Amino acid sequence: MIKLRAPEQNDTDLLFLWENDSNLFESLPQAAPVSRYQVWQYIQNYQADPFATGELRMMITDSDITVGHVDIFDFSPTDRRAGIGIYIDNRYRHRGIATHALMQLEQYATATLGMHQLWAIIAIDNAASIALFTKTGYRSSGRLRSWIRRGSQYTDALVFQKLFP
Repeated sequence: MIKLRAPEQNDTDLLFLWENDSNLFESLPQAAPVSRYQVWQYIQNYQADPFATGELRMMITDSDITVGHVDIFDFSPTDRRAGIGIYIDNRYRHRGIATHALMQLEQYATATLGMHQLWAIIAIDNAASIALFTKTGYRSSGRLRSWIRRGSQYTDALVFQKLFP
């Protein structure tokens, strides 16, 4: 029952909570919390065209309950590659939702967008994400030293890639 869909106005409160999850700040591009109004504006102005915007966000639903989102970013139309990120709400983790959502995203990325490659950068101690990407056929292709800052400390990250024919 896992489905991917475009963000809608009624996702504002969930995205506001998720985007301000302090446990995720090392994975997010912004350096500060976002306001509910900023999230509302993002959804209001959202364009589901990665060729124009370089990104695509899809909400993950399980039996019509929104449980997370998956993102394509740094989309390169010329090279047909993009980074991906996935978030599942704490209440819905460890149910296989991320695996199904990732597989659906890959199907969309290859069949509709013509992608050749997807990649993810994962903190070396993020066992759950490493397991997810390994299980779905991604291969570790490198290690980025001192890549992620946590306070005054730095941790390494792994690059995972999946190539499509």
